[in-house]
Amino acid sequence: MDISAEGEAAQKVTFAEAVRVFAKIGLLSFGGPAGQIALMHRILVDEKKWLSEPQFLHALNFCMLLPGPEAQQLATYSGWLLHGLKGGLAAGLLFILPGVFVMLGLSMLYAAYADLGFVAAIFFGIKAAVFAVVIEALIRIARRMLKSPVLYALAGAAFVAIFFFDVAFPIVVLSAALFGFLAMRFAPEVFAGLAQSKDDDAPIVGAPHTVPSIRRAATALIVGLALWWGPVAALFLTVGPANVFTQEAVFFSKMAVVTFGGAYAVLAYVAQEAVTHFGWLAPGQMLDGLGLAETTPGPLILVLEFVGYMAAFRTAGFAEPILAGVAGALITTWVTFVPCFLWIFVAAPYVERVRTVKALNAALAAITAAVVGVILNLAVWFGLHVLFGKVDELHVMGMRLWTPELATLDPWALVLSAAALVAMLRFRFGMVPVLATCAAAGLLIRLI
Repeated sequence: MDISAEGEAAQKVTFAEAVRVFAKIGLLSFGGPAGQIALMHRILVDEKKWLSEPQFLHALNFCMLLPGPEAQQLATYSGWLLHGLKGGLAAGLLFILPGVFVMLGLSMLYAAYADLGFVAAIFFGIKAAVFAVVIEALIRIARRMLKSPVLYALAGAAFVAIFFFDVAFPIVVLSAALFGFLAMRFAPEVFAGLAQSKDDDAPIVGAPHTVPSIRRAATALIVGLALWWGPVAALFLTVGPANVFTQEAVFFSKMAVVTFGGAYAVLAYVAQEAVTHFGWLAPGQMLDGLGLAETTPGPLILVLEFVGYMAAFRTAGFAEPILAGVAGALITTWVTFVPCFLWIFVAAPYVERVRTVKALNAALAAITAAVVGVILNLAVWFGLHVLFGKVDELHVMGMRLWTPELATLDPWALVLSAAALVAMLRFRFGMVPVLATCAAAGLLIRLI
C-alpha cells in the first residue's frame, strides 16, 4: 500500500465509527500491553484495515521509545493517524477511561473493606499470583530485549545499582541512555546487532496533520505543559508543597517522564518511595493494588491511581477520607496520562526523523536493557514481601540489604506462587484466570 492509498483509507473512516471502535478496544483491553497491542492489531489492521502493517509497526516502534504505557500511546497514535488531534484524544481517552472508573471503584472498596477477613484472604492469594505474573513478565521481556552480552551486563548493573545501592530510578535510566549514546558514537561495535527492520522505513498516512509543523508542535507543547503543570502549580500555591496532593502531583509527574519499559519497570521504585519515603502505603498494599490493576481493562500503570487514592485516603486528614481518596486518585491519574498525550501530539510528526538517528536508537536499547534489571529488582522486592512475614532493611558498607527472617516464611504463599508460575509458563494459562484461581485458593486456605 503506497502513501496515497494509505491516506485515502484513513480519510474514509468517519470519526463516529472510529469512536465506536476505540470504545470497544478500551472495554476489551485486558491482559497487559502484549494482549492490548494484539487486540488493536487484529481490529485496526486485520479486520477494519484502517492502518497498514507498516503504519502499525511505525506507531508501535515509536510508542515503545516513549515513557509511559505503550499500549495507551499506541491507541492515541492510531487515533491521531486517522483523525488528527480529536482522533488521538478520543482514542487515548477511551482506552483508559473504563479502567480509570473500575480502578477508582475497586480502590474505594479496598479502602473500606480490606481489613475484613475474607477480603484479606482473597488478597493473600492474589499477591502470590502477582509475584508469579511479575516473574513471567521478567522472563518474557528479557527474551525480547536482551540481544547481546553488553545488554545483559547493563541489565545486571541496573539491578545492582537499585537493589543494593538504592540508586534512584531516573538516574539509572539516564545513565543507561548516556552509555548507549556514547557507545554508539565512540564504540559502535558494542551495538553491532542493533538493526532496524525493513518495515521501519515504511511511510505513514499522508494526511496534512502528519506533516511536521513547528507551529503545531509548539502549540501542542505549550498547551500540554499548561494542562500538565498548571494543576501542579495551583496545588503548590493553595495547599503548599508538604500537602499529600502536591506531593502526589510532583512525584507522579516525575514518574511520567521516566517510565520507560512500562509499568513493571517503575513499580518497584514507586512501591519503595510510597512505602518507605512517603509512608503512603504498607508493602502488602502495593501488591494488592497491582493485583487489582491486573484485573481491570486499560494499562497496568493504573495501579498508580490506587496508590494516589490510598495515599490521600490515609494521610490527607479530611473529615471525609473517601473524598480525599477520590481527589488523590484523580490528581494522580491526571499527571500520569496528560504527558502521554503530550508526547504523541508533539513528536509523532517527527517520528520518521527520530528513527534514523542511530545514536538515539542505541540509547533507547540501553534503556530497555536497564529496564530488565529494574523489573528484576521489582520481582525480588515483591517476592520477599509475599513469601516472608518480616523483611528487615540493613545498611552495610554503603549497601542496602533486604534480609527476610527465615522463620516467617509462609509455605502456602510459596506453593501458590510456584503453582501460578507453572500454570503461566508451562501450561500457558492467562493472567486473569490465574489471578482468579489464586484468589479463590487464598480464601480456601485461610478458611481452613
